[in-house]
Amino acid sequence: MGEELKLHGTSESPFSLRVVWALKLKGIPYDFVEEDLFNKSALLLQYNPVHKKIPVLVHAGKPICESMIIIEYIEETWPHTPLLPTHVYDRTIARFWVKFAEDKGPAVWRTFRTTGEELAKAIKESLEMLEIVEEHSLGDKKYFIGEKIGMVDIAFGSILYWLCVNEEVLGVKLFEPHKFPRLHKWFQNFQEVPVIKHNLPNRDNLIVFFKRRRESLEASVA
Repeated sequence: MGEELKLHGTSESPFSLRVVWALKLKGIPYDFVEEDLFNKSALLLQYNPVHKKIPVLVHAGKPICESMIIIEYIEETWPHTPLLPTHVYDRTIARFWVKFAEDKGPAVWRTFRTTGEELAKAIKESLEMLEIVEEHSLGDKKYFIGEKIGMVDIAFGSILYWLCVNEEVLGVKLFEPHKFPRLHKWFQNFQEVPVIKHNLPNRDNLIVFFKRRRESLEASVA
């Protein structure tokens, strides 16, 4: 498919990065359009008038919104290098864990923008999510659905990368190896995949960026 492909997002967004990983894993060329979320472009508002959020993938002039829905679209449009298993049951299980990541992942995002009791609640819910994934999902597999990286890995990879960034910002340790040994081993494997490794945002830059956001949040609360 030779139609023009553009991804509207930001370099600091875990949701944009999910789509970048999917496109790169499949070797699909695209143009990245960096958005300013404090001054959203007319195109972004036109393409996503409902939520007015990134990421938005524009394929042949048609916009698709929401990171994991975009990845489903990519999977169906470019089926080579599949991100979902072949067997229908395995595909269903993969979609279950993607939905789990979407349902429970917001607890991690809330640790970035809350303080006090709300922050404590977000941390508690984040740890509960990790405990469930540790106990019930990975088993002895290298990746979530077997020996190849897929859609579930992309969903959880973005969550854990940003959780580790926020540990630095908050000065707390949540994702501890002795508590989550399977997840830690998986996350190491995940980050060593060349396409993932070469398309991770600079961790130090992210820490600086979110520390500034955190300082502004705490100053506004005070």
